[in-house]
Amino acid sequence: MRYNATPHELDAIGASAPWWMYATARWLAHQINKYMWHVEVHGRFNIPATGPVIIAPVHRSFIDFFIASEVTNRPIAFMAKDELWKYRLPAKFLEAFGAFPVNRSGVDRKALERAESTLKSGGTLILFPEGTRRSGGTVGELHEGAAFLAARTGAVVVPIGLSETEQIMPKGSKIPKRMPVKIVIGKSVHVSGTLSSKRIRRSELDKITADIGKSMQDAFNVVNDINDING
Repeated sequence: MRYNATPHELDAIGASAPWWMYATARWLAHQINKYMWHVEVHGRFNIPATGPVIIAPVHRSFIDFFIASEVTNRPIAFMAKDELWKYRLPAKFLEAFGAFPVNRSGVDRKALERAESTLKSGGTLILFPEGTRRSGGTVGELHEGAAFLAARTGAVVVPIGLSETEQIMPKGSKIPKRMPVKIVIGKSVHVSGTLSSKRIRRSELDKITADIGKSMQDAFNVVNDINDING
């Protein structure tokens, strides 16, 4: 995959690293995904080549954001739990590549504003609608952040199903295991128009959230079926 991002593309996700550093990091991530977990992507054509995109994976493991980056060669921004910003070096590294902190204890308006700015600039954002890591094959109750941002920016929401990540690095584990991972990029959820100039009704948020949840579950079911067939 090609990762020679332009300065404009990096500006869209708020990255502060030069393009060659970002490209090198993405290339290294691709090599790890390829040789550590033999990541196999299905449905890559479902990722729009341009315009604002919210990549919405199921969340079963700490490494989900790393593996989910495999779905596109577009520069990606992502939210990371604010606890990681306790340590200066990891924080600077994350910020250089478009990561920004989010406080998961409530509505983090600063993180939402950063995410909205990324999308309004035409960028791509990884966001986990389930909020925190869950377990099992059923998509948990979703937070409204993805629906809110899609309504505010007109971003396309692309659901992502990931197989085996819960087994590779379950909650509480420190070292990931080696095993094949499959990704299914599901049917996108499109929000009609951009609603930034008016109040978004609760019924609208509920409908968009329900649509995102259904698409995520469909993608998750497909990837688990593929995994079962291949043994």
